Amino acid sequence: MAETATLFPGFREHRAGPIFARVGGTGPPLLLLHGFPQTGAMWHKIAGGLAEQFTVVVADLLGYGASESPPGDGGGEAYSKRTMARHMVELMADLGHETFRLAGHDRGGRVSYRLALDHPQRVERLALLDIVPTVEQFEQMGVPGGLGGFHWYFLAQPSPLPERLISGEPDLFLERMLGAWAGDDTVFSEGAMAEYRAGARDAETVRSWCDDYRSGARFDLNLDRSDRSEGKRIGCPLLVLWGAGRGPSRRGRFMATWRRWAEDVRGEPMACGHFIPEEAPAECERALREFFAD
Repeated sequence: MAETATLFPGFREHRAGPIFARVGGTGPPLLLLHGFPQTGAMWHKIAGGLAEQFTVVVADLLGYGASESPPGDGGGEAYSKRTMARHMVELMADLGHETFRLAGHDRGGRVSYRLALDHPQRVERLALLDIVPTVEQFEQMGVPGGLGGFHWYFLAQPSPLPERLISGEPDLFLERMLGAWAGDDTVFSEGAMAEYRAGARDAETVRSWCDDYRSGARFDLNLDRSDRSEGKRIGCPLLVLWGAGRGPSRRGRFMATWRRWAEDVRGEPMACGHFIPEEAPAECERALREFFAD
């Protein structure tokens, strides 16, 4: 793992239970959660700027980065977004923050909206980057989405099939994932890539990736279906950001979908691919600053 001082100058390291985090800045607390196949390093281009205005907590999800990788349960609750969300509530409480602002990208976005649904009293404002809810993702993918998002099905296969296949060419798999979704695959810094490669080469991390997706296709999917049927909605203000470079029609999809799940939704396209904080850091930081400052 790259040194914190290299990617997050002025930040300190903190552990709470199985979760590793980097903490910096002063002001209202803001928790940042990364996605697959990355770590909290994905926020390094904007965390310092946000720390001028907020107390920024950059966490590694359960099973990712420097956080612990406990045993999975084949798609049950162990790596569910409900469990991951609970860990983040405990992390923030350990840091002295009972309520906080929250931004999540990709898998971290799924943890974030689950946290807002399960613990609504904790989240003051929520930003979600380039995702729709898990149940909507499966329903909306179709053939093009299934081809581009094949990993949703591949990683969710029973152990040890995906783990064994990834272990044969870990760097190839990682670079395929990053390159396929980025508008520009040269945007990833060497320090961040060192963390991403370390994860892809580590058997326990890869197993955790798969357990994450196994839970997504089973426990998380069923929980989303239940919440949707009961009309459960996100009550806090929600900002939705998406990479406009991945298709001009995405605005309608993102806004219509999240308006079915939240009371107060605003959205904005970013001129990039999937990895918004790394591909369009200035634009992303500006949007988050403005939203979380309200």
